[in-house]
Amino acid sequence: MRRTGGGHPLRWALIKAAVAGTTMVALAFLIPLGLMVQQTARDRAFTAAERQAAALGPALAITTDQDAIAKALASTDAGAQERIAVHLPPPAGLVGRARADASAVATAGGQGRSFTVHVPGGFALLQPFAVEDGRVAVVEVYVAESDLTRGVGTAWLVLSLVALALVAISVLVADRMGARIVGSARRLAAAARSLGNGNLAVRVPVEGRQADGAPDELREAAHAFNAMADRVVHLLAAERELAADLSHRLRTPLTVLRLNTASLGEGDAAHATRHAVAQLEREVDQIIRSARRTADDAPAVAIGCDAAEVIRERAGFWSALAEDEGRRWQLAGAEGPAPVPVQRGDLAAAVDALLGNVFRHTAMGTAFSVDVLATESSVIVLVGDAGPGFADPAAALRRGEGQGGEGSTGLGLDIVRKLAEATGGDLALGRSAVLGGAELRLRLLTRPDGTSPRGARRRRGLPGR
Repeated sequence: MRRTGGGHPLRWALIKAAVAGTTMVALAFLIPLGLMVQQTARDRAFTAAERQAAALGPALAITTDQDAIAKALASTDAGAQERIAVHLPPPAGLVGRARADASAVATAGGQGRSFTVHVPGGFALLQPFAVEDGRVAVVEVYVAESDLTRGVGTAWLVLSLVALALVAISVLVADRMGARIVGSARRLAAAARSLGNGNLAVRVPVEGRQADGAPDELREAAHAFNAMADRVVHLLAAERELAADLSHRLRTPLTVLRLNTASLGEGDAAHATRHAVAQLEREVDQIIRSARRTADDAPAVAIGCDAAEVIRERAGFWSALAEDEGRRWQLAGAEGPAPVPVQRGDLAAAVDALLGNVFRHTAMGTAFSVDVLATESSVIVLVGDAGPGFADPAAALRRGEGQGGEGSTGLGLDIVRKLAEATGGDLALGRSAVLGGAELRLRLLTRPDGTSPRGARRRRGLPGR
C-alpha cells in the first residue's frame, strides 16, 4: 500500500488504524460465517443422501424382488451414478454397488436406525427399512468427500473479497479524513511560522471550504491562534505608541540642550558637542517616525552599507573625547570598502556601543584600538583596550546585566550581539593580545555560507591624535 499525502505520519497512522480495526471486525464476522457455510454444505450433502434413501422406501414396502428393486434404483440420481445400494434380507442378497462392510450393515439392520460410516473416498449413509415378514432391508447411499465441500471454496472467495472491499473502503474514508485533519494542522503550522517570521496579518481560516472537515479541536486551536495574533498586533501597536510618546518627551530637554550648545562658542569640543546634540535629535525623530509607522506603509529600505566608512566616521566622532581624556587610539584596516548586509544606522549604533563601552568602563588615559578585517565571507571589527578586561565575559553578554558601572543599562553589548546574529555572525569577548585589556570581536557575515576568516591579516595603521 502506497502512502498518500506525502507520507504524513498522522495521516498514515489513521490509515493503519482503519486497516487494523476493519480487519479485526471482518475476521470476527467472516470466519464464523465461512465455518457456517462449510457446515451447511455438509448437512446439505447428507440431507440429499437421506432423500435418495427415502425414495426407495415405498418400493421396499411392496416387494423385495431384485429386478424390481434394481429398476427403482435406476430411477434415482444416486442409482444412475452408482452411489446407492440395497442390502436385502437373505436370501435376496445385494442390489447395486456396496461400499460399507457387512458389520456396519448388520448393525444398522439390528438397531433399526440410520447412521453414517466412513468409507474410502467419503461416507456411507445406512438407512434401515422394514420389509415383508418383519425383516429389515438396509439402503446404503454413498456421499463423496467432494459433496461435503461443494460451493465452500466459492463462498470463502466471496467472503474474502467482501473483507478486502471493506478494508479498502475504510482506508479510503480514513485517508480522506486524515487529509482534512492534516491539511488543517498544516495550515495552522504554516500560519504560526508566518507569524514567527513577522507577518502579523496572517490568520487561520475557521469558516468556509478550507475549514470544512476540520475537527473541533483544531477549530478551537485556530480560534486561539487568531486571538493570539490579534493580541500580538495590539501589544506591538501599544509598544510603538509608548516608544513614540517617550521619545517625544525627550524633545523638550533636547531643545534646551541645543540652545545651550549655541553659547559654547568655537572649538573642537564645542563643535563635537553640537554635532552630538544634532545627531541625537535626528535619532529621536527617527524613533518617533519608525514607531508611528505601520507595517503597511513602511518604505523599502536598501539593506547594506560600507562598514569601513561607518567605522571611520564614528571613530572620528569619538576621537574628540579621546583627546580630551588623554587616550591614545589607532584605527587600522578601514582604508578599503567593506560592505556588510546591515543598515547604516544600526551599524553606527553598534560601533558607538563598542566604543562607548571602552570610555565608560576604563580609566581616563587608557589606550584603545579599532581594527577592521575584511574577508570573502565576513567583516570583523575588533575593539581592544589597555584596561583591566572583563571580570565575567559571560555575564557581560547577558541582556540587562552589563558590567555594573554607573549609568550602564547593560543593553549595549546585547544590541551589538543581536546585530551580529541577524547576519549569522556573533559577538565574542576576550583579552587583547596587543594592549592586554579587553577585546570585543564583532563578526558580520556577508554571505549565508560564511566561514571563519582563516588567514585574515590584521593591518595596523598609524595612531590617531
